[in-house]
Amino acid sequence: MGTYVNPGNTAFSRIAGPDYVDKTGLISLINQRIGSDNSLICISRPRRFGKTYAAKMLAAYYDCSCDSHDLFDTARVSKSPLYKTYLNQFNVICFDVTTFISDIKTVNGSLRDVPAMIQEAIRKDLNALGFQEETGDSLNDYLLRCVRQADGRQFIFIIDEWDALIREAKEDAIAQEAYLNLLRGWFKSVSFTPKAVAAAYITGILPIKKDGSQSAISDFREYSMIEPGAYAEYFGFTEEEVRKICFDNDLSFEDARYWYDGYTVGLSHSMYNPYSVREAVENRRFRSYWRKTSAAEALMTYIDMDQDGLQNDVASLISGQSIEVDTDSFQNDFETFSCKDDVLTLLIHLGYLTYTEEEGTGIATIPNEEVRIEFRKILRRSKHQQLIDLVRKSDQLLRDTLEGRSDAVSRAIHAVHDTSFAPTFYNEEQALR
Repeated sequence: MGTYVNPGNTAFSRIAGPDYVDKTGLISLINQRIGSDNSLICISRPRRFGKTYAAKMLAAYYDCSCDSHDLFDTARVSKSPLYKTYLNQFNVICFDVTTFISDIKTVNGSLRDVPAMIQEAIRKDLNALGFQEETGDSLNDYLLRCVRQADGRQFIFIIDEWDALIREAKEDAIAQEAYLNLLRGWFKSVSFTPKAVAAAYITGILPIKKDGSQSAISDFREYSMIEPGAYAEYFGFTEEEVRKICFDNDLSFEDARYWYDGYTVGLSHSMYNPYSVREAVENRRFRSYWRKTSAAEALMTYIDMDQDGLQNDVASLISGQSIEVDTDSFQNDFETFSCKDDVLTLLIHLGYLTYTEEEGTGIATIPNEEVRIEFRKILRRSKHQQLIDLVRKSDQLLRDTLEGRSDAVSRAIHAVHDTSFAPTFYNEEQALR
């Protein structure tokens, strides 16, 4: 059993206890693709949506170095036709790219060395597992030799946070190219991919870039927050799952729905952020458990740009309104923004907004109270004085309302009408938002 090659099922067994929410149906979908021309799968979701849990589950199911019957025989996947056919039948290469990035930063090394670190770690595991390489073998040569030594047993690749190095080394074209060449050799090589790769599952924050610079994985089928396909229910908790969690833990489902519901992913109209639900259960308290990320901090920069009136749209979103958004022009990165729709699309992929289509039009809304609180925090740090004043006055209006100061409430509402709306709209509810 290795660290990155055939890691066994221990990681999954630690989370597959009585409280585990069964997402093994994902395995059935991947089983249907093994050995086919669409066996390369890329899932992009925000952080906290269960991508890493899924990676541990897949490694435990496919890994030939362990026996996982006890973990899966009573799970949903056990009822699928190919369950026993592929259970513990493959060599598995499984790693999280952020692990190698953290290791290289610890020693003040260069991100350019990460691809070589990944290859060396895999080679070291293969040697420890008893595979025999020959002098001068490239890693791909060695992997093909392993397939032959294992009587044709192919590899399943599971790469978590595949795009982390692309994001971290955004100013280092050499580091990016070295990494993409590694992926190209695995997944886009006619002399290697069909012979050695039974299937691949990779996860990321954003979909594959549209400009062709990430052509190394252009053969992957993508499933994102906007187009999740059949994979929608396997990343996030459904309403039925959260209802059961609340019942089992004697917590209010209505409170859980208020705080964490609201994501629409494909046909699933009530998806919940699993991390926040678990934290609420653990702490027995409903509140915001949103975890800060570098991407989240960068949002302040985009909002301060106020492209095409973005700040007014953000204020409208916080008030509970929905806005139209065109996701087609987004280039799937953190730098290229040609219009406010690109920023809004980024917010959808990061989990700050949820997305639905209504009669062919894309609609974005803030999904729940947890995320709305985070938006309010962002606006309070804005450099845009008009937004700062808006938040300050809104806070004061709320306090005046709760404390029954009717004259102050009346003055505030009159002030809003006088500054923002024509007389013909004075009594419309939309004006009061």
